[in-house]
Amino acid sequence: IFCSQYMSWTRNYGVQGTIFPAPNFNPVADAQMLAGALQGFGCDKDTLVAVLTQRSTAQRLTIAEAYQSVLGRDLIGDLREKLSDHFKDVMVGLMYPPPSYDAHELWHAMKGAGTEENCLIDILASRTNGEIFQMREAYYLQYGSNLQEDIYSETSGHFRDTLMNLVQGTREEGYTDPAMAAQDAMVLWEACQQKTGEHKTMLQMILCNKSYQQLWLVFQEFQNISGQDIVDAINECYDGYFQELLVAIVLCVRDKPAYFAYRLYSAIHDFGFHNKTVIRILIARSEIDLMTIRKRYKERYGKSLFHDIKNFASGHYEKALLAICAGDAEDY
Repeated sequence: IFCSQYMSWTRNYGVQGTIFPAPNFNPVADAQMLAGALQGFGCDKDTLVAVLTQRSTAQRLTIAEAYQSVLGRDLIGDLREKLSDHFKDVMVGLMYPPPSYDAHELWHAMKGAGTEENCLIDILASRTNGEIFQMREAYYLQYGSNLQEDIYSETSGHFRDTLMNLVQGTREEGYTDPAMAAQDAMVLWEACQQKTGEHKTMLQMILCNKSYQQLWLVFQEFQNISGQDIVDAINECYDGYFQELLVAIVLCVRDKPAYFAYRLYSAIHDFGFHNKTVIRILIARSEIDLMTIRKRYKERYGKSLFHDIKNFASGHYEKALLAICAGDAEDY
């Protein structure tokens, strides 16, 4: 009953994920199935996919508790020990609650060899104030480190300033002021023309702090004032990760699922299948808007996300990705 009510609620309110709570859920039985699948020298990967990709995050966490209680073992630890490569990344990634998963991705993006700037962009340009607050808390609890301080030390310039603004999680919510929108649009236009440090700061302050509803008005006014789309203007005037971050914010304001469809397409086609990006987006958006992302992908690129995953992934890694994408509305 809960599952059907949840699915009805998500559809009524426009949340288009692909993973929902499983009906007739029995965490002890699932824990025992996973334990059997992980025993011995090999493991039953089909069972791992069948269980972990068909349970909600809350249910997976309950399974992990049952696994610890019944078997006295840590499920994530066993998954890490028994699995390898990208299949392991998917199965382990599914076991994190969303704030912890974002924290995990940000930590590894900054603490590895070099900084993976596109991971910082994808996460911080798209999360709500509440999600950012929870992510900061999870980051500190998991790593004993301050997210803001790590971003400050690992990035630089106006790219860093914009990330630091976003990670505060202080964007206005629901507020609109048409008169102010015209003023903000003029500031954006001047910032694209003059490109001084002061203008860059004003540009990122508007994009990071105004509500999504207000920014819709600002972008319309910008088009009226300049005769140019705001994304085209940013691309012409700026470059590097600062430019990519600004564009990501604009695209997320306009249509967040379309932004992630674009990022998936780029990760699959422009980088020879950038596994980290594909895994991160599919897991992070699976209970939020992955079904809508799939639809945007098909509309914009002419081929389904399933088709492109099949062309580049293989084995149980492919099965896991496809299972996360599947949902219940369409065939592969």
